[in-house]
Amino acid sequence: MKRIILIVLMISLFFGTSNTYADTLQLNGDGAVLIDFDTGQILYGKNENKMLYPASTTKMMTAILALENGDLSDLVTVDQEVVSLTKGSHIALEPGEVLTLEQLLYALMLPSANDAALAIAKHTSGSIEEFVKLMNSKAKELGAMNTNYVNPNGLHDDRHVSTAYDLALIARYAMSNETIQKIVNTITYEIPPTNKKSETRYFKVTNKLLFSSEKIDIDGRLVDIRYTQASGVKTGYTSQAMNCLASFAQDKNQKLVAVVLKAEGNSVYSDTHKLLNYGFDNFDSRLIAHSNEFIDNISINNAEIPFVGGVLDRTITFPLNDSSLNKIERRINVYENLEAPIDKGQIIGEVEFILDEKIIAGGNIIA
Repeated sequence: MKRIILIVLMISLFFGTSNTYADTLQLNGDGAVLIDFDTGQILYGKNENKMLYPASTTKMMTAILALENGDLSDLVTVDQEVVSLTKGSHIALEPGEVLTLEQLLYALMLPSANDAALAIAKHTSGSIEEFVKLMNSKAKELGAMNTNYVNPNGLHDDRHVSTAYDLALIARYAMSNETIQKIVNTITYEIPPTNKKSETRYFKVTNKLLFSSEKIDIDGRLVDIRYTQASGVKTGYTSQAMNCLASFAQDKNQKLVAVVLKAEGNSVYSDTHKLLNYGFDNFDSRLIAHSNEFIDNISINNAEIPFVGGVLDRTITFPLNDSSLNKIERRINVYENLEAPIDKGQIIGEVEFILDEKIIAGGNIIA
């Protein structure tokens, strides 16, 4: 049981004057979202929950499951089914060819090889069908409730759908894995000769954010597609899905994930630049409360001293713009009928931090 102490305090955070930011970014993509990596908070959205075709951004999930269910040194033998089902981009895998899981993951995430996706799926789950079940289960686990996978590579199927927000959740989870971070921030890679190939395979990442000097228009300015703070994550294209991109970027203490779906040509990069610029320009990871911050004196029953000091058990930060800094409320919930003795470090309540009537963060009150 809890007793809600009626103390709702406005946190006085005056770090600067309020600025007015544009309510609408001019984006070409049909669906888009920008989230804060550390908290998952949505910073900007356009049709972020609209079901669209994810194309090869699907392969983020394939990589996640490969690493969670296998080792980079695993030897994977390609079979005839993988070769027969392969359409679109590929690295010309052959029946009986043996590669490591690591090599296949680089082929999956850099040149977006569909045959690598199929080979990984069969190696991981024994069949493509079972792997797809695993994909959908993992999506629900991550909160991607509007996602339905039909295959491990993103080739078009009317039932194979996701949303910008769901894919941002998946990209955020993927980029918490150091191996995926390394792979998707690699520009070029090579696979040496195998038991079936006498020549080295060379390939390059499809994500132009990492390397391209092609020019795009950003609000009347021509800039390189390359975004210096970017380090991932995955491109996608089919004629039905059009151009898709899930991206990650970091600048100082701010980490962002952006997703753009169903954009025309290089507009997928223009939209991504606009989203990331908006995040870096308008938000920062602000300190809301610090570990061991005094919260209140909490009443204790049957004690020589009838109260104990309560402090916060963690440091809390949240992405905020200046206009939100003085709007955060703090609500204190104290456990009911606390009896002596109380141990140091014992949890005696909770603190909730509220912005625009939504709980954005919280922590325990400890003695």
